[in-house]
Amino acid sequence: MNARMQLLFAARVRFWEPLIWVLAFFLPWLFPGHALIVNEVAIVALFAVSLDLVLGYTGIVSLGHAAFLGMGAYAAALFAKHVMPDPVVGLLFGMACATLLGAVCSLTILRGTDLTRLMVTLGMAIILMELANKLDWLTGGSDGLQGVVMGPVLGRFEFDLYGQTAAWYSLTFLVLFFALARRLAHSPWGATLMAVRDNPLRAMSIGIPVHNRLAVVYTVAAAMAGAAGALLAQTTGFASLDVFALERSADVMLMLVIGGVGWLYGGVLGAVVFKLLHDVVAGITPQYWTFWIGLFLVVLVLVGRERLIRPWQWFGRSQAQKGGAA
Repeated sequence: MNARMQLLFAARVRFWEPLIWVLAFFLPWLFPGHALIVNEVAIVALFAVSLDLVLGYTGIVSLGHAAFLGMGAYAAALFAKHVMPDPVVGLLFGMACATLLGAVCSLTILRGTDLTRLMVTLGMAIILMELANKLDWLTGGSDGLQGVVMGPVLGRFEFDLYGQTAAWYSLTFLVLFFALARRLAHSPWGATLMAVRDNPLRAMSIGIPVHNRLAVVYTVAAAMAGAAGALLAQTTGFASLDVFALERSADVMLMLVIGGVGWLYGGVLGAVVFKLLHDVVAGITPQYWTFWIGLFLVVLVLVGRERLIRPWQWFGRSQAQKGGAA
């Protein structure tokens, strides 16, 4: 099967994909008592997908991806508090601020090795965290930005205490941004990203603008992470220094380890598994839940994710062979 057929097959929507998303939208209605968890999973899944774009498709290792999450959260919260409480407009403003930050930060990742990029991204998140702490007259400092009251979505749907509206609101934007990321990843432009990831020098030698690709995908990923941060601030009514913390970036890395890197559904799957494990295990052993999650990760690495998803890989290969034969 040639490269064109491979791209077309990868971009094809599988029969099970719409079923998964429809089921996700039914969850807040079927389990209204767990709507807040659904909302949180949707937000961290969007955050994980944004990181997968830069880690899985370009090979950029980032420990400061929370910088964009925090920028989107604080921008959306400040916009709602001082300008207007419209959620959609506030989310777009948070995305715009995170996009601008991502464009500036993309200039720093074009130089140096993976270790250099790791330190630069981590340093950016620490700088923003300290700025948010020092500018307490604007951000609330260590107390966080409180009193964020959101208006109804599209002027009709009020945020309720059970979190159903928040869950549907976050799921809607997760689907929209996931579709955008999927379209980018499975396009010829996305194929050049993987070429840059595998061998930047060879990609440059065949005419691929490596620096341009890295800067663009990093900025797009920053915008998506900013959207996740805006959703977090809007649905919780609060923004704190925690959104810039190293733990945020580390947790989303663990989600990609669980779900798989270089596969957009891996970010969604990893977010679901990680948050459910966190919720269940923390309810049983609040003090030692990190131990059990760590043990789960060790078992996952020892057993191998490939063994767990081998039947699905076989099914995908068989379908690809049928498509190529046709």
